[in-house]
Amino acid sequence: MITPLEKLQEKLLKNPPAGGLDALLISSVHNIIYFTNFPGFATDEREAFLLICKDKQYFITDARSSGTVRNNVKDFELAEIAAYSPFQSILKKLAKKHKVKILGIEEKNLTVSEFKTLSKSFTTKNFDTDDLRAVKTPVEINKIEKTCQLGDKTFDYILKKIKKGVSEKELAIKIELFIKKNNADVSFATIVAFGKNSAIPHHVPTHNSKLLAPNSIVLLDFGVKLDGYCSDMTRTVFFGKATAEQRKMYKTVLDAQTRAIELFNTKYSIHNTIKASTIDKAARDYIISKGYPTIPHSLGHGIGIQIHESPRLSPKSKDILKEGMVFSIEPGIYIPDFGGVRIEDLVVLTKSGSKLLTHSPKTIIEL
Repeated sequence: MITPLEKLQEKLLKNPPAGGLDALLISSVHNIIYFTNFPGFATDEREAFLLICKDKQYFITDARSSGTVRNNVKDFELAEIAAYSPFQSILKKLAKKHKVKILGIEEKNLTVSEFKTLSKSFTTKNFDTDDLRAVKTPVEINKIEKTCQLGDKTFDYILKKIKKGVSEKELAIKIELFIKKNNADVSFATIVAFGKNSAIPHHVPTHNSKLLAPNSIVLLDFGVKLDGYCSDMTRTVFFGKATAEQRKMYKTVLDAQTRAIELFNTKYSIHNTIKASTIDKAARDYIISKGYPTIPHSLGHGIGIQIHESPRLSPKSKDILKEGMVFSIEPGIYIPDFGGVRIEDLVVLTKSGSKLLTHSPKTIIEL
């Protein structure tokens, strides 16, 4: 099986000599993890770079990490940053050795200062690695599936904790503690929203326990990060009996999600190709046809090392969905001062259609 690094170098080699890239500088921590399988860097600091040439690759970091990298990372030659050997000097030395004049960079990840510095020494061109990470290997899919399994266990656990007197914040903490006690981490800040707050798609949980009133909507959106890969799931349940309008909203959202997912088993399985925007349209149009406002966010997003990756399932998306892609399907209805319903599952696209990776129940749950 071809590795991510081999795929990247194959893409570099396919670049035509005239106007193509001589090498690629990777600065994104998530891409460093992807191409080296080394997760030891913070995402909010600049601790390392990769320089990928057509015939060799280098892991550039300082003494804080060089020993660990040397012992754990294969297929890369270590280049150590030091006071007498700063990053720019190392890069220029390696560029001279490999005759690098046109350097691929990750524009989305560099600061303006870094970009200006690199542009003084090289002709720079943006190189987008999103398409390489979008299609997952069987190993990656297996890792994501395991995170989803823990997510399902977390949902089962937290249902028992939704009781009178509990606050949104308290439930969010319980979710995160359960995940961490199971030797994993959260993939993003947990969302718990009661009642009217559920109409805010990215609501920040509060300490107000009085919000959990009879017949309240309870929206739970959380994710697991395990072995470097993420999951994402949303379920909406009801504290007490759901009202007729709440039931109508819930059924509309669930039917919209079902219609979107079923397209993979009709259009995709026949043609082996489908536009991401087509899937978004199926769910969005259905919700609008039932008299509700349009979904205020995209229908879904890819997931992997990061919680949001390529592809994007939105009305303006140009992405074509392919076998091996893993993404969310998360339609929602949000009515200000009333409440909201969102149902989110992760799907992997296979030769025969879609396969759900999240398996928590989606029938109406009244607690």
